[in-house]
Amino acid sequence: MYRRVKLCALVVGWAVLGVQSGLAQITRAPAPENTVPVTVETVAKGLEHPWGLQVLPDGRMIVTERPGRIRLVDQKGAVSPPLTGVPAVAATNQGGMLDIVLAPDFAASSLLHICYAEPREGRTNGSTVARARLVRDGTGGRLDDVTIVFRQQPAATGGLHFGCRLTFAPDGRLFVALGERFQMQYAQDLSRHWGKVVRIEADGRVPADNPFVGKADASPEIWSWGHRNPQSAAIEPESGQLWVVEHGPRGGDEVNIAKAGLNYGWPIIGYGIDYSGAKLHESAQRDGMEQPIYYWVPSIAPSGMTFYTSDREPSWKGNLFVGGLVSRALHRLVRAGDKIVGEEVLLKDVGERIRDVRQGPDGALWVLTDSPDGKLLKISPRAAR
Repeated sequence: MYRRVKLCALVVGWAVLGVQSGLAQITRAPAPENTVPVTVETVAKGLEHPWGLQVLPDGRMIVTERPGRIRLVDQKGAVSPPLTGVPAVAATNQGGMLDIVLAPDFAASSLLHICYAEPREGRTNGSTVARARLVRDGTGGRLDDVTIVFRQQPAATGGLHFGCRLTFAPDGRLFVALGERFQMQYAQDLSRHWGKVVRIEADGRVPADNPFVGKADASPEIWSWGHRNPQSAAIEPESGQLWVVEHGPRGGDEVNIAKAGLNYGWPIIGYGIDYSGAKLHESAQRDGMEQPIYYWVPSIAPSGMTFYTSDREPSWKGNLFVGGLVSRALHRLVRAGDKIVGEEVLLKDVGERIRDVRQGPDGALWVLTDSPDGKLLKISPRAAR
């Protein structure tokens, strides 16, 4: 009984750190009642800082490693040699080979997109998206026809806040979530791609209905702005809306629904503080700037997300799963429409930084851990049956 009372007090303590404002909710939702046991299986290990993960139609996984490699992993854990044809990366600090996404018609076309920190002129770098064709053989394969379709502009120095998450919308347009390169003031500058979500055609063309097309002093690729460092992006399957989760500083990690032309406020509004402990934001809200639908104080350092759509575990269906780097956990967010009404923290006993999470065709979750000896984990619900 004492442990339960202590836990409830801790939840209440977290809650009072939050501010109820508009759609923003308390910093922690209560733990859901409908929890199920899971089994955790280490399928592969020895991956060096794996970052992005996709499940191929043949059941294999394609995994990026931040130092600049892409590998295939089968469901028994056999890891291929690095694919050839992969472009050079700026593997500095947070930069390198980052996300990967399959084209909607991948089964027929074998096309995919990668997002990576590209070396640029004069020791600069920037988030870049390339399209390529995956050619597979018995153990590995290569990338062919690698074509750059988008470059974040301008280039920058340093190795922080690349963002670089990719997801396709139902209409075939590609969303690219981009960090503000640790230069927060530029998240409010529409002439730069820093701190923005951009929307492009698969070949890099700008959709005619993007919100800033034809507007002076605004980059036409921009979809939404005022973001810090979004490392999670996924399409909500029922509405088709884009959800992003982004890093705050000390506190203030946010879950946002990124809508066309809207400003999400960084760094003017927010719920965190500076790394020094100093006040960072003018306020928690301002007219014309969007509130998050959920946020964390203290930070979990979110990276990777997926909506659960399988019938395998009914209590998970419609839930959002988000990886936590600092929390070293997988966070299950229970939704009621666009509100987060419960949060379960999974994999704390694993003790690993969770970089990415995807749902497999059998309803299991596949998770990457971020370390020099990174792992591919299979998380299976209702193992006790």
